[in-house]
Amino acid sequence: MTLRTIAFANQKGGVAKTTTTLSIGSALAARGRSVLVVDLDPQAALTYSLGVDPDAVAETINDVLVRRLPVEKVIIEREVDLVPSNIDLAGAEAVLLAKTGREFALERSLRELSGRYEYILVDCPPSLGILTINGLTVAGEVVVPLQAEALSHRGVGQLLETVADIRRFTNPNLEVAGLIPVMFDGRTRHARAVLADVGNRYGVPVLEPAVKKSIRFAEAAQAGRSIISYAPGHPGAVAYRALADAIDEGTRG
Repeated sequence: MTLRTIAFANQKGGVAKTTTTLSIGSALAARGRSVLVVDLDPQAALTYSLGVDPDAVAETINDVLVRRLPVEKVIIEREVDLVPSNIDLAGAEAVLLAKTGREFALERSLRELSGRYEYILVDCPPSLGILTINGLTVAGEVVVPLQAEALSHRGVGQLLETVADIRRFTNPNLEVAGLIPVMFDGRTRHARAVLADVGNRYGVPVLEPAVKKSIRFAEAAQAGRSIISYAPGHPGAVAYRALADAIDEGTRG
């Protein structure tokens, strides 16, 4: 079984990173793939979006990284298998910084799952700290959800600089699979211009189709489900299934 590990990263918050991780993971599972999603964000939005109360989880990714608890002991079965998170993970940054090989903590943990999954998707926190570095170090590919507006545009350059550092120091094989336009409003000239510019400026593939903004994503998260299972006929679900198809078939752009 061939494993693909994909990190979803953007240090700017509020760009539908968690929604994208979960939606693509659930769409891959609907294609018959075995999928694990890892919530690497102390805000635990991915955990909540799969119907798990972060405050009620006894053991999380924090225990895996800090206490070296076997990762299989914290996996929760949902639409996709989940390694949950909660606010305790916020303290992991300081603990990991004092450890040797801190950039490889997640990689060491996930190594135990060899042969169990076809996809591991890592939802990175909205920062460029040690947790995100762990996510990028374990991944073979990184996908960047991008809101087509100027501030999000600026963040892409910073993230790609971090990716370049990761390639030099911890993970020379990391590839940028592409940008996914999210919360997209194609009616505005600004959104179209930002999207065109960012792909050309950074030489990064822009994956299609773009995903339009919709309240149904928040409704799905509140129901503890992905848009794929909550509203399968919704345009957002259709878009994410198409993106998952392209990723699963190994296409870019």
